[in-house]
Formats: sequence, structure tokens, C-alpha cells
Amino acid sequence: MYFLERYLEYAKELGGIAAVEEINRQKQQLLYDTIDGSDGYYRGTTEKASRSWMNVTMRMTDEELEKRFIAEAKADGLAGLKGHRSVGGIRASIYNAVSLEAVQSLVAFMKDFQAKNG
Repeated sequence: MYFLERYLEYAKELGGIAAVEEINRQKQQLLYDTIDGSDGYYRGTTEKASRSWMNVTMRMTDEELEKRFIAEAKADGLAGLKGHRSVGGIRASIYNAVSLEAVQSLVAFMKDFQAKNG
């Protein structure tokens, strides 16, 4: 109950549930647009109609490049991007507590990584 109360206070500060939904829409749109606009450098792992708003998954051309991406992202302060242990890849969890600014930082890193390694 304590955590629910804290979250509801946080959501109220943001402008209510509708505002939280809008922020989440912006986050997923920004991240998926970056994946889709990468000319195949980043490849989503689900069909567009089935994409998650909370867990954005992607692959790259090879696993070594993915490992380097994850390591460099972590060194840049972007942790927790390693995909699920059974499927690999990259997974960005963008739940309600993740800010739009955090997703913008990830997108900037992705674009920079592609420019340096693409």
C-alpha cells in the first residue's frame, strides 16, 4: 500500500494518469522511431502491431557488437540493457518510473554508437 500511495502521488505530480500515459507514449515512440530509422542497424524483435510499451527489444547484426553496445552503454551510465538470458539481444525496460529524459539519453547513445560503429 505504501508503494501504491507513493506512485499515485508521483503520477499526480506529473499531471495524472493521462499525463503518465502520454509520457509513456512519447518514450516508446522515440525509441521505436530510432530503431526503425536506423536502416536495419538496430532491428526490433517483434511485429509492429505487437510492440510493448514497457520492454523494447532489439538485435544488432552480431552478438559481439551487441556485447560492445551493452558494455559501452553501461560505462555511459545506461545500465540494464542486456536482453533476457534465454534470448539475448538488447532490452530497454521503460516502465513508468523511467523518465523521458532517460530514454532521450539512450536514443542519443544509440545514434552515437551507430555513427561510430556503423
